[in-house]
Amino acid sequence: MSRLLHFATETLLDDGSARADALAVDPQQLVIAGWTGRDADAIRHHIEELAAVGVPPPSTVPLYYRAGAQSLTQAGTIEALGPDSSGEAEPVLFHAEGQWWLTVGSDHTDRRVETYSVAVSKQMCAKPIARAAWRWDDVAGYQDEIELGSRILEDGRWVDYQRGSLATIRPLAQLLAGGPLASRPAAQGAFQFCGTLGAIPNAQGLGIRAASAMEIRLHDPRRRRSIVHRYEVRVLPVVA
Repeated sequence: MSRLLHFATETLLDDGSARADALAVDPQQLVIAGWTGRDADAIRHHIEELAAVGVPPPSTVPLYYRAGAQSLTQAGTIEALGPDSSGEAEPVLFHAEGQWWLTVGSDHTDRRVETYSVAVSKQMCAKPIARAAWRWDDVAGYQDEIELGSRILEDGRWVDYQRGSLATIRPLAQLLAGGPLASRPAAQGAFQFCGTLGAIPNAQGLGIRAASAMEIRLHDPRRRRSIVHRYEVRVLPVVA
């Protein structure tokens, strides 16, 4: 069975115009960088946020978790075992055709498993990823302007779940250089999730929480373009 991921790509040309292409990638490696906040207070906030749902603190920051590349999916629906999983929007870098590309993905995670092993939880759920990408070299120089966000379907309506910019995350090239994908030349089909933002609490004060559907997005305000992906979560029963 083919595991190819298909992307509509956009590359900026010297005259300021953009070239649209199609790109098919066979994912070979998946690294999920965690605790990547640029601000120490923001990292502490995220550690406390996860501690509130029972997740132990990291041994060091950032951390690089390995996960099966086959967990990457562009499907509009994923299946999760039990009701305790949730997603979070992340910038994703992947290497194809000799260069790096930027897209958005969701590090969908089993929060119950996360309470005893973050590394194992990373392997428990599919990792949704968008169907479009921008050439990394085209945006690397102004990455802090790129906006990252998500919405969830809650109580029958779409509400903001995360909102911020890549300025709150360590420079993505720095994250690549510090992790297992730093080899030269980079491997075709290597993917790295690069960190996330804290969740916006709901009226009950809950931050990280499950939802039946999620929308993740990257927005480039300089060129007025966005990458958006939406997926639903089908909960499977836990049978003992």
